[in-house]
Amino acid sequence: MIKAVLFDVDGTLIDSNDLHATAWRETFLKFGVDLPHELIRSQIGKGGDNLIPALLPRELVERKQQEIEDYRSDLFKRDYLPRVVPFPGVRALFERIYADGKKIVLASSAKGEEVEFHLGVIGAGDLVTGTTSADDAEHSKPDPDIFAAAMKKVAPLTPGEVVVVGDSPYDVEAACKLGLKTIGFRSGGFPDEVLLEAGAAELYDGVEDLLANYDGSLLARASAPA
Repeated sequence: MIKAVLFDVDGTLIDSNDLHATAWRETFLKFGVDLPHELIRSQIGKGGDNLIPALLPRELVERKQQEIEDYRSDLFKRDYLPRVVPFPGVRALFERIYADGKKIVLASSAKGEEVEFHLGVIGAGDLVTGTTSADDAEHSKPDPDIFAAAMKKVAPLTPGEVVVVGDSPYDVEAACKLGLKTIGFRSGGFPDEVLLEAGAAELYDGVEDLLANYDGSLLARASAPA
């Protein structure tokens, strides 16, 4: 029986993936690297600790990684964070999950102040059991640290009692490392085959699609008596 749902935030609950990609591209240009938007976009879902080494030359990473991360963080907070909006239907979906007796945790690797901002934008803080942030993890997705931290928020539940909802293959990979099943959302812009190859158990267009098909979803089916 499913007793908790761990939600990724960026690209899953809020429409921010393109904003993140744009902020990274602007940052890389500042440090003398011109990369296509779509290449950067394919890495969104990772934190800077994993995204930067995947895209930049090793020598630059070794010299400037923390400086690059700090610049991008300040840039995003100043110029892009105020522009993020939630996908339609987030509160309605949370209300359905909450009414079903399940706990909800936001499993984000964003900075703590960003997570608080997102929680306010979503407008469902009263339905959320807990949140995670970059402070709770040594490494970002696809490493499993964030979901491991989120699992502590719903302890002593086992992986079989928890489902992850995310939009990127990095969410799915991280969840799989802990034995957690994942519902994948297309709202983050990743192709179906990429999400399925990573191990997603089900795919939906996004928040409203999962809500509309809740009774047939992994959440409801796994909650039904055997």
